[in-house]
Amino acid sequence: MTEHQTQSDRAPQGQNRRRLLPSHLRRPVIGAPMAGGPTTPELIAAVGEAGGLGMIGSGYLDAAGTRAEIARVRELTYAPFGINVFLVDRADSEAALASAGGPDAVVRYADAIGRVARRLEVALAESPGFTDFDLEATLAALVDDPVAVVSFTFGIPEPGVVRALQDVGTAVVVTVAGVADARRAVEAGADWLSVQSAEAGGHRSTTTVGEEPDDITTVELVRAVREALPEVPFVAAGGISTPDDVAAVLAAGADGVQLGTVLLRTPEAGTSTLHRSALGDHRFTESRPTRCYTGRYARALVNEFVAEFHEAAPAAYPYLHLLTGPMRKAAAQAGDIEVPPLWAGSRWRAADAYADRPAAEVVAELWDRAVEQTG
Repeated sequence: MTEHQTQSDRAPQGQNRRRLLPSHLRRPVIGAPMAGGPTTPELIAAVGEAGGLGMIGSGYLDAAGTRAEIARVRELTYAPFGINVFLVDRADSEAALASAGGPDAVVRYADAIGRVARRLEVALAESPGFTDFDLEATLAALVDDPVAVVSFTFGIPEPGVVRALQDVGTAVVVTVAGVADARRAVEAGADWLSVQSAEAGGHRSTTTVGEEPDDITTVELVRAVREALPEVPFVAAGGISTPDDVAAVLAAGADGVQLGTVLLRTPEAGTSTLHRSALGDHRFTESRPTRCYTGRYARALVNEFVAEFHEAAPAAYPYLHLLTGPMRKAAAQAGDIEVPPLWAGSRWRAADAYADRPAAEVVAELWDRAVEQTG
């Protein structure tokens, strides 16, 4: 923890404090909540100490795991931080699965990818069912032990959920992929938005599983949302890897930025050795949104698994996420770069310039140079 922080900085998050907006940050840079390992407490602390906002990716944690991550971050920093929650809806998931052909579609996909699992000497998960990743208990924990920001991915929270969090001092953020969802999020009471384009690495935050992704760029989406909602604060997410990228979205109307891929190779990130290697491997020439790992569109480098099974994967989230979990883990442990998901935004190659640099330096350089450009 740094010495320059004031006593007000040390106040418990969520208590007797105004709800945090991007404009309150020294540098309005959000560290993307990359669930599953890359976003560590150390990365969150580093982004916060640089004047930004680090975010816990709690998507696949239960309530106890979320509480434990909060405690770990608080051991490292007094800077404000937030938590991202996956808002997974059973009715939506079941409707998408039914449209894709029902449970038989998952069985057929399991048969198609079975030989990959057998080669890795691991069994696919049997009869994967629905899970919302302990959503209700996690939300209760975040009301009981508030943090500065709670953001939502994959859906628009009910107004009652928004109010409960705001009542304990938490700012509510909704990740949206289009203007219509941005309007809905504001109507639900969101304090600000994360506007995520098709260029973003990892999962796209469409609000339904079955939705087909568009190919809108970050700058185009920022302009559209700013025109539709001129007074609403929001940050831009997707393919932001250089000061020029930051300057472009600020000029288009964003109040800040969210960085993901460019932080994956920082020393503080928990990115696997395999994933780090792939991001710098010039054999990979394309990243693509694909359902083949989780049943929901997520942008990854095109390795052999993506190339072969992209077309076969049904819209079946979270069923495919559970189905392929053992295979993905086994491939990563075996060092097989052609099987596991290698999440990467559209401009992952531009992030080479920041490989192995401390996260605080990356945040400061991208923001400060962009501000110099925009005046």
